[in-house]
Amino acid sequence: MFRFGVASLIWTEDFTEKDLPLIEKAKELGFDVLDINVAHPERFPAEKVSDQIKEIGIEVVTTIGMPQDSNIIHPDPEIRKQGLNTLKKMVDINVEIGSKIIAGVIYASWGYITGKPRTEEEWRWSVENMREAAEYAKSKGDIILAVEPVNRFETHFLNIAEDAVKYCKEVGTGNMKILLDAFHMIREEMSFTDAVNICGKEYLGYVHVCENNRGIPGTGLVPWREFFTALKNIDYDGPLSIESFDPGFEELNRLCAIWRNFADTGEELAVQGLKNLKEIEKSLA
Repeated sequence: MFRFGVASLIWTEDFTEKDLPLIEKAKELGFDVLDINVAHPERFPAEKVSDQIKEIGIEVVTTIGMPQDSNIIHPDPEIRKQGLNTLKKMVDINVEIGSKIIAGVIYASWGYITGKPRTEEEWRWSVENMREAAEYAKSKGDIILAVEPVNRFETHFLNIAEDAVKYCKEVGTGNMKILLDAFHMIREEMSFTDAVNICGKEYLGYVHVCENNRGIPGTGLVPWREFFTALKNIDYDGPLSIESFDPGFEELNRLCAIWRNFADTGEELAVQGLKNLKEIEKSLA
C-alpha cells in the first residue's frame, strides 16, 4: 500500500505559526504524510511545528525551492555560500521536526535560468556544495536530500531522471536521492516507466503525484496506472504527495504559473485526488 501525502502548498505558500492547524487537518483528511514547504527557513517555526507533529502523530517531509539569494550555481561565491548555509539550515529544521527527507529544487535557485545549457562549472559548484550539505546531513542523522528534476521553464540544470541519478552518484555521499514529480515528468521524460527504472529503488527517494496541469490527480493526462505499476515493480516504499498551488499566491505564482482554479479549494483538489489515486492503486491489485 502506498503512503499518500499532501503538500502544505495546497493551503499556504509560507508555512507560519498560523498554519499549525494544517498538521492535524492533513491527518483528518486521510493523508499519511504532510509535505511542508519551507519558503523562508530563517523564520520557520520549527519548535512549534515539532510539538504539533508529536502531538498529532503524522509523518512529515520538507520541500524547498531555493531562493535567488541562495543559489549554489551562481557565479558570485557569496551567493553560493549563502546557498550552502540555507541547505544546512534546512537540515537543522528537519532534525528538529523529525523529518527524514529534504526535497525540491535544492541544486540551484528555483527559476534561475541563464539562457543556455548548464555548464561544467555550474555542475562542479553544485556538486561540491551539495556534497558538503549532504555530509552535514549525515552527521546530524538519517536524512535524505532528494533533488527534483523540473521542467525546462523552471531550471536549466536538472530536467530528467537520468541527469539526476548522475548528479547523486557524483555527490557520492550515499544519502542523495531523487524526487520524481509527475507534472514535470510528463513534460521532460520519454517514459514514466523508464524514469522510475533509471532511478530504481536505490535512488528514488520521494514522489509528487501531480496531474499534468496541476489539477486534480486522476483527471488529466498522467499515465497513473503505468506510473504506479513501475513504482511497485521497484518496491518503492516512500511517500507520494499531492502538490498544487493557489492562483492567489503572491511569491510563487511567477514560478509555478497557476492562473486559474482547478477546484473550488485546494483542499477539495487534494481530497478528490486522494480518492482517485487510491482507486487507481486498488485497481492494480
